[in-house]
Amino acid sequence: MLNPTICRMVVEAPRLAESVLPGQFLIVHADEKSERIPLTVSDFDREKGTVTIVIQPIGASTMHICSYEQGESFLDVVGPLGVPSDFTEMAPETLKGRRYVFIAGGVGTAPVYPQAKWLHEHGAHVDVIIGAKTEGLIIYREAMEKVCDHLYLCTDDGSCGFKGLVTARLEKLVTEEGQVYDQAVAIGPMIMMKFATLTAKKLGLPIIVSLNTLMVDGTGMCGACRVTVAGKVRFACVEGPEFNGYDVDFDEAMRRQGMYRAEEQADKEHECKIGRG
Repeated sequence: MLNPTICRMVVEAPRLAESVLPGQFLIVHADEKSERIPLTVSDFDREKGTVTIVIQPIGASTMHICSYEQGESFLDVVGPLGVPSDFTEMAPETLKGRRYVFIAGGVGTAPVYPQAKWLHEHGAHVDVIIGAKTEGLIIYREAMEKVCDHLYLCTDDGSCGFKGLVTARLEKLVTEEGQVYDQAVAIGPMIMMKFATLTAKKLGLPIIVSLNTLMVDGTGMCGACRVTVAGKVRFACVEGPEFNGYDVDFDEAMRRQGMYRAEEQADKEHECKIGRG
């Protein structure tokens, strides 16, 4: 457990680890009675043949996954799926010297890690802003420090780092501290990505966002991940999950994201009652 609400798992999946790239995801199928859960890959080790996933239990299926112990197995793990981050196709000489800033919120910090790591290893300048309600909820702090040039922590209550929102910290970096970036990337709650995009637009900064939280089926069949991007209907799981933030209809995406909140809560409460016997 990275904190009281977020679980980290290292999964042995050699074929997946061999080909996965930053930005992609996998699908975990716990057992025959479980639904398929899409999860962004938060790290991978090609030599060991492992991939890392990070889960925030919000319903019966994710709570079941987080109950697994070391040595147990999933029914199957499928991937890599989705379109890799665009920088994975850039030439090494192009990446060197490019300046990136990542804005990470909550569990969204996990998928930021492999992207920051990849860019750092390829010579890009990487700054990372992590936001959480309080210090105890910050994840990947030590790991992130090793793969970025500067790590900026933000907490709502001021218990650690900058007191305030990640968007305020981004604006301060650019307007007051003179930082210049070629590209921003925001991964986290939909509302955070919306305001990160508005802030980036104000600063004249290109921004990419990840719509991984919309995915359900993970193959484009269920339609739950439909989102309007640049006036066209796109499917986050097969055409994303990363898109130009300026083109995303965030209000529509947030409405879609909240469609099954009541059902998820009911499943969670049902699971808790079963657990108490």
